[in-house]
Amino acid sequence: MVSIVTINYNGQADTCEMIESLAQHENYPYEIIVVDNASRGNDAEIIQNKHPEVTVISSPENLGFAGGCNLGTRQAKGDYILYLNNDILIDGPFLKALVDRIDSNPKIGLVSGKILFEHHRDIIQYAGYSEMKMIRIKSHPFGAGEIDKGQYDKACPTGSAHGACMLTSREVINKAGLMTEIYFLFYEEIDWSLQIRRAGYEIWFEPAAHIYHKEGMSINKGTPLRNYYLARNRVLFSRRNNKGLFRFASCLYLTAIAYPINVVRSLLSAYWSNIKAISKGQWEGLTMRKDCEL
Repeated sequence: MVSIVTINYNGQADTCEMIESLAQHENYPYEIIVVDNASRGNDAEIIQNKHPEVTVISSPENLGFAGGCNLGTRQAKGDYILYLNNDILIDGPFLKALVDRIDSNPKIGLVSGKILFEHHRDIIQYAGYSEMKMIRIKSHPFGAGEIDKGQYDKACPTGSAHGACMLTSREVINKAGLMTEIYFLFYEEIDWSLQIRRAGYEIWFEPAAHIYHKEGMSINKGTPLRNYYLARNRVLFSRRNNKGLFRFASCLYLTAIAYPINVVRSLLSAYWSNIKAISKGQWEGLTMRKDCEL
């Protein structure tokens, strides 16, 4: 059985639509665990009343993406755990393809499917990532924005999984550990991908499992909040995953080059509030508690 863990934050309509989409199209054995991350309304009650077959966990505080996923994982009963965004829809079975891929080789520890945009179902969002450039903290998303013509329909290892859809096994979690909860938002799945690789596993892209992503329903692009977490967590990621001179070089690059570039871009766009958010994120990324490092 696959335990599907999804996070709800003020998005009960999307969560219920996702649950209904799975009920209509998926035939592989699964359970759904919804972690409500302290939504402002009565989302948890609405979801539970509409879908009594689903396990709903109400967190008294917003634990962030990783914290919510970890809370749901502790309640999961399946041999496999799938972390699935609540703004995902499907038009056919996809779980078996993910399970078959992770079972095909004991070295595979984490699998993501092909992710297409819900509003343009022929446009790719994710077909794998390049290896992370550990000084610049940059990776290239394969296929992003391209029309899906089957050009990425071959399963292969990838630099990291995509947090909207990633399947692992209980055995891998027992060996590699749960996600770190220091990020709250963004970079969690990239960090966890490296954590799983350090435990001796590979990360794979499986195009036979395709899903549709509404994208950005919980936090809008270009907002100060988004830019704050992106700036902060990029530095935190470097501090956690680089050592010695690599860590110094990366933090220097992010502070002396990447940060000024982002500030100038905000100035040119007249996004004054973003400058403050980026600056705050950059500073906190550099000064956050020492135990954020591995």
